[in-house]
Amino acid sequence: MAVDKAINELVNAYCRLRDRQYAVYHKCAKLHGLTTNELFVLDILWFSPEGCTQKEICERLSVNKQTIAAITGRFLKKGHIVSEEVAEDRRNKRIRFTEAGKAYAGAIIPPAAEAENLAMAELGLDKLTELVRLTARLTENMEEQFSSIEDH
Repeated sequence: MAVDKAINELVNAYCRLRDRQYAVYHKCAKLHGLTTNELFVLDILWFSPEGCTQKEICERLSVNKQTIAAITGRFLKKGHIVSEEVAEDRRNKRIRFTEAGKAYAGAIIPPAAEAENLAMAELGLDKLTELVRLTARLTENMEEQFSSIEDH
């Protein structure tokens, strides 16, 4: 199905906005001497008090295992995280913060999460609910359309 010019212009506008949003996270990460993926890993761990596996982080960020292993390796060397074998699956490691890691991430993640929450709250509950609903629908549509490319 061909798309018309108006749809194409809106897609480009949306992509520019998405890129600006990503740039906000990049700037926040850089402020703390982190890459964006490192910031996102800290965020995932912060909101997973029991820790999570490298596999879960890979799936959440759609990043390969080597990238997450390199990031967690750096945080491990700095003493910010510990990595423990998962009893049910010894190939997987559960990652969680050390006390030093909690203090480190505590200076980064809560202020960033608060800024994100405040930015979204400015939309109001109804508009924010609609944004989440539409973004979920767009994501599902993209997964479907892109999977058809993979099938060819």
